[in-house]
Amino acid sequence: MNESPPGRLLPWALVTPALLWTLVFFVLPFIAMAALSFLEHGGGQATFDNYRQFLDNPSYWRAMVNSLEVTLTVTAISVLLAYPFAWILAEVVPQRLQRLALVLAILPFWTSYVVRSYSWLLVLAQNGVVNRALVGSGLVDAPLQLANTRAATIIGFVHFFVMLLTLTIFANLKQLSPSYRRAAADLGAGPLRTFLHVILPLTLPGIMVGAFLTFVLAIGDYITPQILGGNNELLMPQLIMMQIGRRGDFPLASALAIILMLVVTLAYLLCARWLKIERA
Repeated sequence: MNESPPGRLLPWALVTPALLWTLVFFVLPFIAMAALSFLEHGGGQATFDNYRQFLDNPSYWRAMVNSLEVTLTVTAISVLLAYPFAWILAEVVPQRLQRLALVLAILPFWTSYVVRSYSWLLVLAQNGVVNRALVGSGLVDAPLQLANTRAATIIGFVHFFVMLLTLTIFANLKQLSPSYRRAAADLGAGPLRTFLHVILPLTLPGIMVGAFLTFVLAIGDYITPQILGGNNELLMPQLIMMQIGRRGDFPLASALAIILMLVVTLAYLLCARWLKIERA
């Protein structure tokens, strides 16, 4: 029996608002930014100079390298901290207390991103909590330079993204059937071998998804490096904002943003290819 015309139009009617939202607030701005990246600053002539500047300027390359180093470090540390945390929530915390534990775990998301960054700045400052504790305990003679460093930026990022990764890994762990552990035990595998050869491979997709989200959010973040890094090290988001705020060079800023998006796209393709290979 053929479907009536109203029935065929219903799916399109439901999806149209989302398509229009994506078109107006993502596709069209992206096209405008891509077109602007090929224009000469102040002249309006079509040119490839904006992309050539990135290739020829060592400081621009250094900003990209800095961004990748910080982002990959944050992703690695966050995964190493989040997996044990997610394991404890899923396997150690009693079922009746898991919801409360999850609420406590996502509390950092309830605080403004800017407030969290400034809070860490106060903690890591010369007269902050950490330096006072170190000096008071006699471990150091003088306060350490903790704020306005790459380490401070990484700490601020990790504080946020550990919770994000914990949620993705926790959801993956909860989806595993207990029969996998029983089957491994029947075959003579101990807890460690069961984890390494059964649990960890089955939860790798959740780890990869969380790691990719961490990579995307961290590499494009401007606030945390600006507040905690103190402009001592130039990252790509800061470089882009510098072209806008100091030089008013929107074409070059657009070209740098496109290059940053290409890096994120490459990371996505590598992640998607890895997941496809693992599922094959």
